[in-house]
Amino acid sequence: MPVPRLTLGTAAALALGATLAAASAASETPAQKIARALSAGPASITAHATVADMDAKGNMTVLRKGTNEWTCVPGHVGVVGDDPFCADAASMQWGDDWFHHKPKPTNTKPGIMYMFAGGTDWSASDPFATKGTPIKEPPHWMIMYPVDKSSGLPTTPRNTGTWIMYAGTPYAHLMINGKQ
Repeated sequence: MPVPRLTLGTAAALALGATLAAASAASETPAQKIARALSAGPASITAHATVADMDAKGNMTVLRKGTNEWTCVPGHVGVVGDDPFCADAASMQWGDDWFHHKPKPTNTKPGIMYMFAGGTDWSASDPFATKGTPIKEPPHWMIMYPVDKSSGLPTTPRNTGTWIMYAGTPYAHLMINGKQ
């Protein structure tokens, strides 16, 4: 199965952090990147997931071939919005669409994405924000396909419970805090 191009970090954050990421990547071994990528998901998934590193253009380099339909990405240390994650095929498609600023995601079924190492983003309301005060997110997992207008869930970041990130945009998705 080919590995789609994407990251959960904002495209602009990747561009802004390209120098930092390149310096970080140059000093890291593949084993360190694999360990960081695997920290993002449950062992039942990461044990057999493909691990791929992504460059600032969205090109993926496989670090470890997997046997299930999951892909884990290490992200780049110190780059806001470019944190480790593990995603199924539908979430990889969602992320690729977002990375390339498509008007809306094209995945045809809900996807699951894990970020058990936590994460950062520039905004909880603008999927393409590239500046501001970074939001620190606790360990969480996401359902990439909700309809926020009918859910009744909150739209502001929180450390417990569930909330909608990017509410009111085509990239709205559920943030479910916790590792279980």
